[in-house]
Amino acid sequence: MATFKAPHIPSSEITPESVYLQRRQFMKAAGLLAAPVMGGLALNAKAAPMTGGVSLDYQAAASGPEGYWTDEDATPAGDISSYCNFYEFGTDKGDPAKYSHEMSVDPWSIEVVGEVAKPGKINLEDVLSRYALEERIYRLRCVEAWSMVVPWVGFSLANLIKDFEPTSKARYVAFETLHRPSEMRGTRSYTSTIDWPYKEGLRMDEAMHPLAILSVGMYGKTLPNQNGAPVRLVVPWKYGFKSIKSVVKIRLTEEQPSTSWQLSNAREYGFYSNVNPEVNHPRWSQKYERRLPSSLFSPNRIATRKFNGYEEQVASLYAGMDLKKNY
Repeated sequence: MATFKAPHIPSSEITPESVYLQRRQFMKAAGLLAAPVMGGLALNAKAAPMTGGVSLDYQAAASGPEGYWTDEDATPAGDISSYCNFYEFGTDKGDPAKYSHEMSVDPWSIEVVGEVAKPGKINLEDVLSRYALEERIYRLRCVEAWSMVVPWVGFSLANLIKDFEPTSKARYVAFETLHRPSEMRGTRSYTSTIDWPYKEGLRMDEAMHPLAILSVGMYGKTLPNQNGAPVRLVVPWKYGFKSIKSVVKIRLTEEQPSTSWQLSNAREYGFYSNVNPEVNHPRWSQKYERRLPSSLFSPNRIATRKFNGYEEQVASLYAGMDLKKNY
């Protein structure tokens, strides 16, 4: 199997210095480098572990018809990192922030297999050196009817897929999250309805769309673990659960792949899961959303837009489809 691994020599000798230092910062941010010691005790030994937060080099988002930018107020970083779904660490919105530091993110690689001419793995340091990072300020709409505006930092998913040379049979792209029960307490729960590892999928043309990215950061810094470090999918016109976190495997397939929420409850969660105020969830309306930050006395309730406001960019992907049946 082909691989993008470099020869076994020190990273500082084969990688541009900025990328090498950035990788070391990823490790430090994840708590994987030894903490300084003073008086026989590690500094901050009693402090809550922090992840992410290391500055990245990237091109700022630009306004235009592509949809890469919005002038809506960005959700504060603290709200993004403290209110999120990552069931591998628990079902409460605060569980990912509380427990995701237990997940190590170095070493990290993404395996690309299936209908490709050059199957293999790409390591995190190669991701950082191979693909130019850019900012994308996207709306994020959860199926639970709350939303955020997130300034992501990442690169085009299409560029990575092209490097592995898809075959003519590649019609879908399947994704898997890391599955490491010793570090992901939610996967050890006997009450979980999800068959781990978490799985998602896109049609090939969706994956190749310019709006679809793999993100390594937000607010100009590396992702906190609870937000999907060190690399996650972002597909802004779909409900948030489609933007799978902490990706370790990508498989190109001829047949439509099964996805975790489809397997768990196909009546409520379809393969496409495009944001659509005209198709309600069986248990609640999708016509409105609660934009974070919000509170009981200031709910910040706004109307939901079809395709999460990206209709101009992506509606042609679904021309002729019944979006009420293909939800």
